[in-house]
Amino acid sequence: MKAIVCVDREWGIGKNNDMLFHLPADLKFFREKTSGKVIVMGGNTLLSFPGSKPLKNRTNIVLTDVFEREDCTVVKTLDELREELKKYPSDDTFIVGGAMFYRTMIDFCDSAFVTKVDAVGGATAFFPDLDAKPNWKLASASEPVTDNGYALTFTEYKNENVKEF
Repeated sequence: MKAIVCVDREWGIGKNNDMLFHLPADLKFFREKTSGKVIVMGGNTLLSFPGSKPLKNRTNIVLTDVFEREDCTVVKTLDELREELKKYPSDDTFIVGGAMFYRTMIDFCDSAFVTKVDAVGGATAFFPDLDAKPNWKLASASEPVTDNGYALTFTEYKNENVKEF
């Protein structure tokens, strides 16, 4: 299982259930990594998508006990999620948010694709600081690219002590 996220300099990911920045290059990166794969999220993340609709060309799994949907798979508990994820290859599964769900699932992920934005976005929701977690190591980082006026670096972190989910 993997995580994929875009963070600011403070590991911020969102504000008022929205992204901090509009970054076409990051959206393209997300689409390329997750198309044809399984994306797993909390209920608010689904509601933050355009039209509150599941993303196309992906299996959308949502952990929430607040609503039910016919257009994606909804599970109410972590135990139900564990059973549902057994149906899919772990390598094809991506945790996509939000903040509480990332915190819950990050230690079960073997890697994390983190787009780092060289800016502070005034976030109210944060991703775990992988640089401060002893079991996580930076495995690769791209050269910075400019997107919509921001400098971005595409990184991959590896978890050296993956917990079994």
